[in-house]
This record gives sequence, structure tokens and C-alpha cells, in this order.
Amino acid sequence: MDKIKGREYKLPKRYEHYFKLTYHKDKFYGYEEREDVIERELQLCGYFAIVTSEKMTALKSLNLYKSRDISEKLFGSDKAFLGNRSFRVASSQAAEAKIFIQFIALIIRARIYTLLRKRKAEMPGKPNYLSVPSALKELEKIELIRQPNGNYKLDHAVTATQKVILGALDWTKNGSRHRQD
Repeated sequence: MDKIKGREYKLPKRYEHYFKLTYHKDKFYGYEEREDVIERELQLCGYFAIVTSEKMTALKSLNLYKSRDISEKLFGSDKAFLGNRSFRVASSQAAEAKIFIQFIALIIRARIYTLLRKRKAEMPGKPNYLSVPSALKELEKIELIRQPNGNYKLDHAVTATQKVILGALDWTKNGSRHRQD
């Protein structure tokens, strides 16, 4: 703002929130900080530290932190997500077992979310079927039929969308999972 002092220049309205602007005959004359507004805004800012046991970039650690934060929020709201409006169990052991199963389900959901997000970032477009709810609905359509010899066979062919989702989850065509890392 010091560079435009004495020139005919009109600053955008957003500056008026933080500074008292002075004009004289359509020329920018000067400014004064609104210290109370700036101080209030600074009090709303915060800092946090993420400590990791692995060496990683700040962006990678922030993304990992955010994905874990999402899992924690899901676990906190498991009543809606897992149909747990009430425990409906007869003992504390059964309640603990139910909470443990929910915890495992949320770990699996977080892993699916991470893999789908990674695949979505690799794709040129942003397909909406690579969200966890959409992907699970799409995968529910895959049906296997048990044959008399005990083997299983697909009821119908796997769609291109399902292939993308299964590829993101690292599943091969024959249904077995393989790891490359």
C-alpha cells in the first residue's frame, strides 16, 4: 500500500475491514491499521504440531492426520454409520465386542477411503463413484453363484466402473488380493 500512496487508486473493499483508508481528491493518501480487528482475527488463528515416527513430508503427514481425523469423527458418530442407535446387548462383554467390531469396520473403511482417494488423484477426471459409499454400493452389485462342485462363478461380468474400484483396492480379476510393496 505504501507503493500506491499519492496515486489515483481505489483499493478493493476487503482492505477496509483491516485498515482505515484515507483518500484525498481521488488519490490514495494513507492507511491506518485497525489493530482491534487484526488482533481478534489473530486470536482465531492457531498452530498445531504433528509428530510422526516415520520420515515424511509435511503434506503427507497432514493428509494422514486428516484421514485419521475423519475416522475419529466416524467412530464418534457410529450410531448413524453402523446402525448403533442403542446397543441392544445383554452383557458388558457383548457391548465391548460390538464396539470392537465397529472399530475394525472403521479401520477397514479408512483404508478403503485412503486407497480410493489415491486412485482418484491419479485419474484425469474426478469420478464421483470413487467415494466410499458410492464404491460400496457399486461393489454390492457383484454377485457370485456357488456351483455344485463348490467353486464360485460370477453371475454377470464386472463393469468398467467396478474394475476401476477393484483396481484401486488392489484386487485382481480372479478375486484374490495381491501386494506389490
